Amino acid sequence: MPIPPTPDAQWLWENEPCRAACPVHTDAGAYVTAIAEGRFEEAYLIARAPNPFPSVCGRVCAAPCERACRRGSVDAPVSIRALKRFVTERFGVESFAANTMWHAAHGEVPPASGPSIGVIGGGPAGLSAACDLRLAGHPVTVYEAQDRLGGMMVLGIPEYRLPRALIAREIEAIVELGIDIETNARIGETHSITELLDRHAALFLAVGTGRARDLDLPGHDLDGVLRAVEYLLNVNQGFRVELGERVVVVGGGNVAFDAARTALRAASAGTDQPAPVPLSATSEDDARRAMTTTLDVARAARRAGVLDVTIIALESPEEIPADPEEIDEAEREGIRILYRRGPHRFVGDAKVAGLETIAVSSVFDAEGRFSPTFEPGTEEVLPADTVILAVGQGADVTFLDAVGLERNRMGGVQIDLDSLRSSDPRIWAGGDVAHGPRNLIDAIADGRRAAASIHSALTGSQPVSTSHEVRVELRTGFRRLDSDYDAIPRQVIPATPTERRVGFGEVETGYDEHEARLEGLRCLRCFDNIMLSPELCILCGLCVDVCPPNCITIARADHVGLGSEQQSVLLLDEDLCIRCGLCVNRCPPGALSMVHARELTRD
Repeated sequence: MPIPPTPDAQWLWENEPCRAACPVHTDAGAYVTAIAEGRFEEAYLIARAPNPFPSVCGRVCAAPCERACRRGSVDAPVSIRALKRFVTERFGVESFAANTMWHAAHGEVPPASGPSIGVIGGGPAGLSAACDLRLAGHPVTVYEAQDRLGGMMVLGIPEYRLPRALIAREIEAIVELGIDIETNARIGETHSITELLDRHAALFLAVGTGRARDLDLPGHDLDGVLRAVEYLLNVNQGFRVELGERVVVVGGGNVAFDAARTALRAASAGTDQPAPVPLSATSEDDARRAMTTTLDVARAARRAGVLDVTIIALESPEEIPADPEEIDEAEREGIRILYRRGPHRFVGDAKVAGLETIAVSSVFDAEGRFSPTFEPGTEEVLPADTVILAVGQGADVTFLDAVGLERNRMGGVQIDLDSLRSSDPRIWAGGDVAHGPRNLIDAIADGRRAAASIHSALTGSQPVSTSHEVRVELRTGFRRLDSDYDAIPRQVIPATPTERRVGFGEVETGYDEHEARLEGLRCLRCFDNIMLSPELCILCGLCVDVCPPNCITIARADHVGLGSEQQSVLLLDEDLCIRCGLCVNRCPPGALSMVHARELTRD
C-alpha cells in the first residue's frame, strides 16, 4: 500500500492487517516486535492501552489478528495471542505488578463530574464501556443480574483455560477506577428500565444472549435433551449433570467443548451440590448466557469418562465455523465428528435413547444465506444417553417493552451501526444483545465504541488518548535482528500433555522467554515499508535479483497502464514483501529506503 502524502491512523491500520483485523485495533506488530527485542514492559503497555482485558485475551481471545497476519502466507501466522499472554504474565494483573501496570496504561483518573451513565450487564462489553466512561469523567453504575461480574468470561469459559482469580483481578482493576456496582440487579424485577432512565443521563445495554434456541423436532422435550447455554450455566456454577456414557453434540461451533470438560470434572467431584437450575428453563434468569458452541461441550464429556462422544455438524470440513486447532484437538482426544449430517428427530420414550440424523445436501443458498437442505432416505440413528444442542442463542429483553425499543431480526436491540444508539436516544446497546453471539474481543470493542459514542453525545467531545496523526520516519542502516527470521517456524505453544489434563489446572502453559523472543522475531513488521525515490532509480534490477519472495519486478510502463512517456517502471507487491531490507541495502543509488510509520499519541 503506497504511503499517502498525509498518512493517518486509518491508513496505518489497513497497512498492518493484524491491527486492522483486531476489533480494538491493538498494535500487535509493535508489542510483538518489543518482545523480540526484550522490551517486555513496553510490550505490555502497548497491548494494554486499547484493551482493559489484556490478561483475559492473552488466554482466550479468538485472535482475528492471527487470521489476518501476513506471515500466514509465508508459513504460519505469528502466535500473537500467546505472546500477549507472555507479557501479561510478567506485568499484568496476575504478575508481581498486580494492578499497578494495568493502571499505568491510562494515567490519572478524572473526578466523576460528568453526566451519570448506567450500564446494564457486567460482562466484557459492559465493563469495557464502564471503564472508558469512568476514564472520561462520568459517574458509572453497572447493574448485573448475577451475583458476580464477568458474564460469559465466568459462566462460559472453562477455568483451565481462564482461571477465575485472573478474571477477578482484571475486573477488580476496572472497579478500582471508582465504578459503582450493583449485583443481583435484575432489570424488570429489582429495577425498572424507566427507573434507570430517571436515574441516569444514558444507558448502555450489554445483557448478552441468555436464551438458548431449541430445535423444533419430534422428541425435543425428552429427558436428556439439553441446551448448551443452560447446561453450561449449571456446570459452571458447580452443579452436577449426569450425562450417561454416550453423548451426541449438535452444532458446528468452536467454544463449548472446553466449558463442558470443566463442568464434568466438577460434576465427578461429588454429589453434595445444591439443586441445579432446571435445564428446560427459558428465562434469562435461569439461562444466563455462556458464549459456547459445540466442540467444547463434546470434549468436556470425553474428559469426564464418557465412553463415546460424537459431534454432528451441518457443514463440511471446509465450511464448519470452528477453528481448525479446536477440531484437531478434539479429534486427537478421540471425539468423532460427522460432517454434513443434521438432526432429524429425537428417539426415545420418556428418556432420550438416540438422535436420528439425516444427510445434508447444502448448508447455504445461492446468495450465501444459511438455508440447509437435506436428503430424504438417508436417516440414521445415533445411540445417545444425552444430546446437547449448541445451535444458537437469543436475547431476552422483555424488560425493554416499557420503552418500546425497536428490535432487530434476531429479537435483540436494533441500533445504528456507527453510533450503537438505539431507537430511544437515551439508550445505547452493544455486544450480543445487538449483534447476536460474538467473540470476546468483539464485545470489548463494542463496549469501547459505545462509551465513545455516549460521551460524544452528552458532551460533544471524544475521550480518546491517541490522535489520528501518523509520522513516517526514515530507517537508516536497516537490519533485522535475525537474518534467518523468515525461516523460524511458528513456536508450538507449550501445553500439559493430554494424559495429564486433570483437575482445573490450565492446559496451555505459555511460552518461556526464549520461545517468546523467537516467535516475536517471526513478525514481518508491516509497519516498515519500502519507499522509492523515482528520480534516483536507474532501473538496474539489482533489487529484483536479491528479493527473496520475488515481490519486486520491472515492467514496461505501457503494460501497466502508465503511458508511453516512461519506458519501464519498478513494481513492488507489498502483500508479498517480508521487509527483509535486502533491496534497500543493495540499491546502488539509494533510490529505495525503508521507512517506519507510527501513530503519534497526545501527552
